[in-house]
Amino acid sequence: MRIPMRDGVRLSADVWFPPDSGRYPALLIRTPYLKTRGLFKFPEHGAFFASRGYVLVVQDVRGRGDSEGEYNFYLTDADDGYDTVEWMATQPWCNGRVGMLGFSYLGEVQWLAARARPPHLVCIAPTASGALDGIFNYLGGAVVMGWAIPWLNLVSGRIYQGDNVTGTDWDQVFQHRPLLTMDEAFGRRIPFYRAFMEHPDWDPHWKKLHFDPEVYRSLDIPALHVTGWFDGDQPTAMHRWRGMTAHSPSREQQYLLAGPWTHNDTFLGGKIKLGDMDFSSDSVVDNKALHLAFFDHYLKRVTPKFDFPRARVYVTGLNQWRSFDQYPPADARFRPLYLHSGGRANSATGDGRLSWDSAADEPPDGFTFDPRNPVPSKLNGEDLPLDHRPIERRDDVLVYTSDPLADRLEVIGRSHVELFAASDARDTDFTAKILDVYPDGRAVKLGTLPTGVIRARYRNGLERPELLTPGKPEKFRIELFDFAHAFLPGHSLRIEISSSAYPFIAPNQNTGNPIPTDTEWRSARQTVFHDRARPSHVALPVMPNR
Repeated sequence: MRIPMRDGVRLSADVWFPPDSGRYPALLIRTPYLKTRGLFKFPEHGAFFASRGYVLVVQDVRGRGDSEGEYNFYLTDADDGYDTVEWMATQPWCNGRVGMLGFSYLGEVQWLAARARPPHLVCIAPTASGALDGIFNYLGGAVVMGWAIPWLNLVSGRIYQGDNVTGTDWDQVFQHRPLLTMDEAFGRRIPFYRAFMEHPDWDPHWKKLHFDPEVYRSLDIPALHVTGWFDGDQPTAMHRWRGMTAHSPSREQQYLLAGPWTHNDTFLGGKIKLGDMDFSSDSVVDNKALHLAFFDHYLKRVTPKFDFPRARVYVTGLNQWRSFDQYPPADARFRPLYLHSGGRANSATGDGRLSWDSAADEPPDGFTFDPRNPVPSKLNGEDLPLDHRPIERRDDVLVYTSDPLADRLEVIGRSHVELFAASDARDTDFTAKILDVYPDGRAVKLGTLPTGVIRARYRNGLERPELLTPGKPEKFRIELFDFAHAFLPGHSLRIEISSSAYPFIAPNQNTGNPIPTDTEWRSARQTVFHDRARPSHVALPVMPNR
């Protein structure tokens, strides 16, 4: 079908109908990845929902696939989503009630459509939403290279572009400077990439896509939020969850499911093994059945309630599901775990320690960050929860480890590192990771992203960059984002502190020059403090030990 937009552009959609004619509730999926692609199994979803009394509409967004117009990275998705929902509601096969579903980009367009407030949009089910409120091209102000060129290339044409990267020497591309012309080093000029590079700060160009409390107050709509502890877009999904539960008139009709899943597995249901971590068989869920139960209550109105807790999260390590009346759990309490050393925390063979005891008068740790020799973000080509001991052999990685635990330590919620540090550079990066050290020595990384990072010039906010005074100690907050994990007896906690994670983020060139056009490189000498006046620590939302 061709669906008309307000400006005359027509967007193409494939539609699945129940076998009998009539008026039905309708579901909408909007995608930039082409409605004909196999990964998303749209025919399977079409058959599933149509056989249960729903019409399913799968639409190519503007400028992609068979749809007319020019693709413009979310900027037209609010109006186009509104127009599509309202068009569906007037069709003879629709009873006037419309819901939305889909994951990643397909999740975020639901929020953009809801923001436009189409009268006939009844509920949404966004999975693993990805947007500027999470990371996309920037994390803590650092450029996320693993996303920038590969993803933007994929959507920089009307048809699918992903396969044309086969054989690309990504090291050669990622080492190109200035960053502004990295797309040309890859082999094509990508307008969206240029827009990101030309707007490295959180300026008005991006704020129009930002969801602040006022936006959430305008969103009076039930939502099923799905994300994963190893999902790279989890920061956006949790931003939406927190915003809706804090501000939406429908805060009591928000539901969260968070499992031990990567990005794609949030939609596909999961696996019982991921990297060096194993999970129970019930960690794999039937997402179609869950969505059906949600839509049967809110859209079709054939069940008295949606029989699901407000928040259901899977606790790795313990490998159990937990249900809560709210998330983060009400009884989680932040506890600081302090960094300690005698000044030689370099590598896993150093003297770095973690302790609940507050910092004493201890010498700082130091390392040299050479952006030409960055710390790798992948092991064996993967950034899954893997054993990080190969990375921890490096002297430019500070390693702090707790004593083996006598009792289980359960952490559920959002964690961060508060780091007191100095650099001899005018700008640099600091990174942090949290790991579970097994009794056999394996150090398995936890969390949604390969690393947490803060670019020093953005330490006081993405809106106002401020360069460092070389040698002056500053406080840096490094987000580790959300996870639910039980550190078992005999295990230890570990924190890694460094300044790079390549190729996930572009190494800071340590010059303080404008990021997009910088072509200079220099090494930086980093100092990390952990004393009474500057107590560097990781803040953990700890559950009571039952």
